[in-house]
Amino acid sequence: SRRVVCGFGETIAIFCPMTALISVDLPTFGRPTTAIKPDLKPVDSAFTIQRQWWYTHLGEMAMANITENPDLDGLTLLGRDAQPSRRLETFPNRHPDRDYTIKLRTKEFTCVCPATGQPDFAALTIEYVPVERILESKSLKLYLWSFRNEGIFHEHVANTILDDLVQALEPRWCKVTAAFSTRGGIGITVDAEHQRPHA
Repeated sequence: SRRVVCGFGETIAIFCPMTALISVDLPTFGRPTTAIKPDLKPVDSAFTIQRQWWYTHLGEMAMANITENPDLDGLTLLGRDAQPSRRLETFPNRHPDRDYTIKLRTKEFTCVCPATGQPDFAALTIEYVPVERILESKSLKLYLWSFRNEGIFHEHVANTILDDLVQALEPRWCKVTAAFSTRGGIGITVDAEHQRPHA
C-alpha cells in the first residue's frame, strides 16, 4: 500500500497495490473534525470527501505504485473470492537489512473446545521481524478462519499458528499472543515466541 498525507495531516489516503482502491483515514480525536483540502476549502465533514477532488489529485498517485509487479507474483488469494485455507502467502521484503516489527491483530479468532465442542473466542496478536518475506494479510485472514470449527486446546493453537508462521516467513523473531475470553471463570492467555538462531 501507499500512504499520502494531504492537507494539514488530517487526511491519509491508502492505496491497495492490487486493486488501486483508495481508502481514507480521518482521525476524529474523539469529536467530529473538518477535513481541510490543500485549497483551504473545508469539506462538509470528516466523513464526506468530495469525489472529484480525490479522483483529480490522488487518482494518478494510485497508479504510481511503490509496490513492484513482482511483489504480487504468487499471491493467489488477494483480490479474489476464497474459502478458509491453511495456506499462508508472502511477498518480498524490500528492506531486509533493517529490523522493524510488523504487528497484526484480530479480536475475532474462534475455535472450539476439543472435548465439548463449545466455541472459544480469542484476541490474537501476531508480531514479527521480517527477513526476506512479509505475510500477506488476506491469506492470514483465511488461515485463521480455517480454525473456526477445529477442536483444539488454547495452548496448542497458539503454538500451531507460530509454527506455521515461522515456516512461511523464516522471520528473525516472531511472537503469537492468544488471549482467550473467560469461560468457566478462567481466562487463558498464551504467549508463544520464536527467535531465529544467530548465524
